[in-house]
Amino acid sequence: MRIAEIAPPWYPVPPPGYGGVELVVARLADGLMQLGHDVTLFASGGSRSTAQVVSPMLDPPDPALVGNEWLDALHAVSAYLAIQDDSFDLVHDHSGIAGPALGSLLRGHPPVVHTLHGPWNTLARSYYSVLAAHIHLVAISETQRKANPDVPYAGLVHNGIDVDAYPFVVPKDDFLVYIGRSNPDKGPAFAIEVARRARRPLAMVVKKSEPFERAYWDEIVAPMLHDEVEVYEGVSHECKVDLLGRAQAMLFPIQWPEPFGLVMIEAMACGTPVVTCPVGAAVEVVEEGVTGFLRETVDGLTEAIGAVATCSPYACRARVEARFSASVMVANYEHLFADVVGGAAAVESVSEFPLRR
Repeated sequence: MRIAEIAPPWYPVPPPGYGGVELVVARLADGLMQLGHDVTLFASGGSRSTAQVVSPMLDPPDPALVGNEWLDALHAVSAYLAIQDDSFDLVHDHSGIAGPALGSLLRGHPPVVHTLHGPWNTLARSYYSVLAAHIHLVAISETQRKANPDVPYAGLVHNGIDVDAYPFVVPKDDFLVYIGRSNPDKGPAFAIEVARRARRPLAMVVKKSEPFERAYWDEIVAPMLHDEVEVYEGVSHECKVDLLGRAQAMLFPIQWPEPFGLVMIEAMACGTPVVTCPVGAAVEVVEEGVTGFLRETVDGLTEAIGAVATCSPYACRARVEARFSASVMVANYEHLFADVVGGAAAVESVSEFPLRR
C-alpha cells in the first residue's frame, strides 16, 4: 500500500525527548516500511525515518506554542494539499483538530484513518459525530472506545514501542521515578507526597515548557520539593531509560482518564513495575499485582510502593512484548489498513478489530 502518515507538528519524529504520539508514529512509519509498504511521513523539520519525510514546517514550533490552532492548521493543510493527486491508497492522520476535518472532505478518496490520541469531552463528541461518517476512527484503548460508544470505530490498536530500545534491568536501586507534564491531571504533587510517605527518593522527569505548566510547577509543585527529589527536564532517551530501568517502581498517580499513557509501557519494558491510579487506560496497561498496582488514594499508593518487590521484572517485560510492542502495533494497523482499503471496514458498519498478539 501507498500510505501517508501525518504526524502532529509539535516535535520531530522521533522526538529527542518528550513526545509520545511522535514516538508512536516513528515506530509505525518505519515498521510499515519494513513490511514493504510505501510510506510518506508528513512531520516537523528534523524528523528522521526510513519513510520519505515531508516537512511542511522546516523547524518544530516553539514548545510554548504547542497546541496553537494556526500551526496545527498550517501543518495539516500543507499535508492534505499534497495528498490530492491520487498518489496514496490511504491516509493515516494523527494530527489535531484541522487534520481529520480536511480528511473528511476527501470523502473516502483516498480513505482516511484517524487515530484518536486525545480524551473525549463534549466538544470532541459533537465534532467527531459529524466526521465519523467520512473517516475511519481508531481508538488506542478500550477505555477510550467505551467512553464514547456513539461513534463507529474502524478498530482498536494499542500504542506500541520498540522494546529493544529499552534496556531490561533486574537489579533495582532504592528510588522511584515519575515522568509527566506539569499539570494537575498528571499528579506530580501526588507523586512527591507518596514518595515522601514511602520514604523513597524520587526522580522527576518533567515537561514544563508551556505557560500553564510553568505556572502550575512554580505555584503548586516547587514548594513541595526537598532534598530527596531530583528534577530532570528535557532529558534524552538514554537518560530516561536509565532512570526507568534502575528505579524500583514508576510512580504515575494520574488524575484523569488518559486514553493510553505510553510511559507506563516504557517503564514495564525496562522491567520496572508501575504504581498508578485505576483511571483511564491504566486499568488495561497495568496487570494488578503482576506488573504493578492500581490504587485510588495517596495512602493506597504509598502502601503499594511497599509491595512492588513482589512484581517480577520479567513479567513486566513479557507483558510489553506480548501486547504493547511496536511489531504488534504495526501488524494490527497493517491488518486494519488492508480492511479499509479493501472496503471491509466501511465507516457506516464497522466491526470490532481484534487485537493481534
